[in-house]
Formats: sequence, C-alpha cells, structure tokens
Amino acid sequence: MAANENPQDARTEAAAHPPARELRMADLAGEAGITVRTLRFYRERKLIPPPRREGRIAWYNEHHLARLRTIGALLERGHTLGGIAELLSAFDTGRDVGELLGLENPLVAPWSEETPVRLTPEELADHFSEDITAENLTTSLDIGYLAVDGDEFVHISRRLLDASTELVGRGIPLTAVLEAGRQVRAHADALAGIFAALIRTHVLSDVLSRTSAGEPPGPHEVDRIAETVEKLRPLTKGVVEAELSMAVDRRVRAELATWLREQGQDGEQGNRQSQDGE
Repeated sequence: MAANENPQDARTEAAAHPPARELRMADLAGEAGITVRTLRFYRERKLIPPPRREGRIAWYNEHHLARLRTIGALLERGHTLGGIAELLSAFDTGRDVGELLGLENPLVAPWSEETPVRLTPEELADHFSEDITAENLTTSLDIGYLAVDGDEFVHISRRLLDASTELVGRGIPLTAVLEAGRQVRAHADALAGIFAALIRTHVLSDVLSRTSAGEPPGPHEVDRIAETVEKLRPLTKGVVEAELSMAVDRRVRAELATWLREQGQDGEQGNRQSQDGE
C-alpha cells in the first residue's frame, strides 16, 4: 500500500460507492415478479438490453430490473408489447438531461425559473393515459419538453407539465397540445431574440465586443453580465405577460363578437322564415 493512502479513506469511498448489484436470470425474474420464460421472451423481443456475460453465465443489473418493472406497469395500463417496444426505443434515443437543462457550467445562472420534474415512464403514462405513444414521446423529446436520465424522464417544467395534463384532461389530444407547444416555442424564441438584441446592442455592447475579439471576460465583466440578466429578468417577463394577456383579451372579444353576430343573423333568418310561413 502506498505511504500516503489512508485505509479509512478507502473504506469510506467504498461505502459511498458500493459495487453495482448483479443478478442471475432466475433472481431477476423473481424480483420482477415474472417467470424466467417471460424474461427470455422479453430479451428475445429486445425489450431489455442484453446482459453482461461471463462465460455461460448472464448477469443482469438494477437497470434491467427497472426496465422490467416499467414493462409490467405499462402492460397493466393497457399498452401492448408492440407499443411498449416503440416507447422504449424512443426512450433509449432521447437526449441526455444535461444537454436539455444546460448543465455544462453556464456563464450566468439560467434565465428561466422553471422547476424540472422527474418521472418514471409509468408516471408519465399516468399523466396522459393512452395518448402516450412513441410518436408523441419522440415529439416531446424533440421539442425539448422531456429528456432522459437513467431509467427516468425529466420534464423541463412543472408548469408546462401541469398545463399539458390539464389540456389533455379537457379532451384536447396530446398530439395537438404538442403541436401548439412547438408553435409557442417558435414564437417564444423570436421574442427572446428581440430582448437579446436589445441587451447586446444597448447594454453589453462593450463587453461583448471585447469577447468577440478573442479577449475572455474578466471577473468584473462576468459579474456585470450576471447582474444585468438578474435585473432584466422580471422586466422581460412582465412585458411578455402583459402583451400576451392583452392579445388574448382582444382575440377572445373578437371571437365572441363574431359568434354573437353569426347567432344574431341565424336568429333573424329563422324569424323571417317563420313569418313567411304564416
């Protein structure tokens, strides 16, 4: 043992990171509540990843167990094995959560104050019932509403998840909700571009010009950028919320006026037809 190696530190490290548990096929099937025959069938259908092989012995781990429990839960909710296979395929190709949430050491704190939500595949199915299809899951991953973290999903926003769940609960198909979300995202990106141009041109032009010339920002400039973002955050949110609320008010009033006018015309036509019949 090296002179500078502390046995106590090694034991503490081992306790903090215990070796991954591995299971034989029969033990895995027993913990998942299925038969070995069913496990073999799932493996042949590629519903679970291949095991680690050591000679003739196949070793499974906690990831396999989580996947089997997900399959069982989705079957209980009425999904077919074919549909589950498509869902799991979309799940396995989803973006990593670090990429979605921008966890790669950002220069300043995130502008958004949204709270991500961690969900198992079965919990996601509980939110949207039969609307959880491979196509809708792929769309959610593509838009950036969902990302994958191990055996779970991470939804980027509690508010967006709650709103989507409410809309689907009121009878709007999840496909339509996601398409609306894609359109809203495009408009939101355009609005963000307007505010970014204002900040870049009129607030941080000197800092950004030096940075674009290859000179890294110093600590004082980093603090200035962070302070600017923090001060402008509530202003931009206030402008967008005010304009959106007024736009919705104008649109609702116009739609109601059109509907009332059409109803009035229908009523007048009905009255005229009734008088002609007399």
